[in-house]
Amino acid sequence: KTQRRMVSAAIGTVFVQDSADAARSQWRSVADQLRDKFPKLGTLMDDAENDVLAFMTFPRAHWTQIYSTNPLERLNAEIKRRTNVVGIFPNDASITRLVGAMMMEQNDEWSLNRRYMQLEGLQTLSDTAPTRLSAVAR
Repeated sequence: KTQRRMVSAAIGTVFVQDSADAARSQWRSVADQLRDKFPKLGTLMDDAENDVLAFMTFPRAHWTQIYSTNPLERLNAEIKRRTNVVGIFPNDASITRLVGAMMMEQNDEWSLNRRYMQLEGLQTLSDTAPTRLSAVAR
């Protein structure tokens, strides 16, 4: 517990790397440095490397959207706010209807209005040619 800041700073150096290869190299270096003093942490880092650094396989422009949990936290806060207004639900189905409606509303908002991630940027990951639909059916 007393070394939390040092460990956090060491792991934080991984996420400022410019490329996925550099980040993986730094991850292994930090894990090796911490392994002597914290063997459980070293093992945990070895097991978690692929999961933690998975966002780096996407284009760099999308990294902040992928590793940030802000939209999820905002959604959870909104669910909590709306369910607290109701107070007591008559049954489980009513909770499901309310939360389901909120999730559909959020999905529509993010799909149409906000465009959280630009699909054009993800095209570099696809092996298929982009499909364009004409605006008018012929």
